[in-house]
Amino acid sequence: MQKISVRSALSADQVGNQVKLEGWVRTRRDSKAGFSFIELNDGSCMGNIQVVADGNLANYESEVKKLSPGCSVRVLGEIVASQGKGQTTEVQASEVHVYGWADVETYPLQKKRHTMEKLREWAHLRTRTNTFGAVFRVRNCVSRSIHNFFQERGFLYVHTPIITASDCEGAGEMFKVTTLDLEAPPKADGKVDYTQDFFERPSFLTVSGQLEGEIFATSLGNVYTFGPTFRAENSNTSRHLAEFWMVEPEMAFVDLEGNMQVAEDFIKRIISDVLNDCGEDLQFFNDRIDDTVLSTLTSMADSEFLRVSYTDAIDILLKSGQKFDYKVEWGTDLQSEHERFLTEVHFKRPVILHDYPRSIKPFYMRCNEDGKTVRAMDVLAPKVGEIIGGSQREERLDVLEQRMQEQGLNPADYWWYLELRKYGTIPHSGFGLGLERILQFITGMGNIRDVIPFPRTPGSAEF
Repeated sequence: MQKISVRSALSADQVGNQVKLEGWVRTRRDSKAGFSFIELNDGSCMGNIQVVADGNLANYESEVKKLSPGCSVRVLGEIVASQGKGQTTEVQASEVHVYGWADVETYPLQKKRHTMEKLREWAHLRTRTNTFGAVFRVRNCVSRSIHNFFQERGFLYVHTPIITASDCEGAGEMFKVTTLDLEAPPKADGKVDYTQDFFERPSFLTVSGQLEGEIFATSLGNVYTFGPTFRAENSNTSRHLAEFWMVEPEMAFVDLEGNMQVAEDFIKRIISDVLNDCGEDLQFFNDRIDDTVLSTLTSMADSEFLRVSYTDAIDILLKSGQKFDYKVEWGTDLQSEHERFLTEVHFKRPVILHDYPRSIKPFYMRCNEDGKTVRAMDVLAPKVGEIIGGSQREERLDVLEQRMQEQGLNPADYWWYLELRKYGTIPHSGFGLGLERILQFITGMGNIRDVIPFPRTPGSAEF
């Protein structure tokens, strides 16, 4: 007997087939006529399939009538056209086998609403809910779309290291990796002697694969990396995680304008794929989480992303008459409220800001001839603000060394990065997209902790 998914079983073309289904019971109700209706879900889609279990089943009284939410079962039977409202098919069961029971008194996911905060306490079970089933089906779709976009364009997928001795962002908010005895670390001249550590130097979990990605871009052309990154920022906001996933393309012989175009095409491709492949899940988010999800995504997919310089954006904000919590002035980084004003109120569409002040951007961004700005760009989306950050990279050795000195970095720590500028340097560009950030945008989920399977945040490393 063929095993099929609930998603397949809900299709009218399955009527008449003898099938096997396996999954978890959502609900069971009994009829006075001597049979039971079981709502079965296996995670393949939002919907459940109704299983009709007759009283003549051998285990009807002993097991079927004791099924409760959370129990796992195997159902054999025939798919028939449903007489019920709102469903196309149902299964007339010839056998119901119970794999595992769920104590109705202690199983936490009873038929009532739970807060997102409460569900985080049950991260091992929350994927059984409609909300989180939808979140992780969308996450899967977005991940597949990311790979498809770059693979179809001839990009090479590379795996950059998770353990690194380089601080790409220069912010210092990195998790240290060590095998030293933290109770009694070896000392030299009053400081920890890292020459006795595993890597014989201070080492960290990476905040970005960009610098290593540039190695590949300057030899193999267009590449991308997609993997976990880490930031030891003591932040409990709804937009920050200590562990998150980043996709970072690096492109050879591409300037800032080309970089911006790839970023726009990339975002549109992801949204288009989700709209095409996750309609049921997006409708759920639109109905239950944020009633602007579908209109925002459709608008984003159809919009032309405006290119606006940072300087012009500051001018617009200063002249807007809008009262902001954070002061607007040239030379400061824009906050989410500023970015959202630009996309939601002033332009009413996605915006790519470019040419930011060099004083607020990392050392690797290419300096403009004005001496004040760098060839940076941020893609801003309605509702979330910055969704992509990137730049044309500084390919001139002397300028790069000067920028390192400005930011108090030791060039010796980046000797290999500098050598890329000594031996056949090229213009090149890249950007980073946080997977969880775009998932928040797509689903309308209010907290970034609810779009990653097991959130890592200050004080929390459960599961």
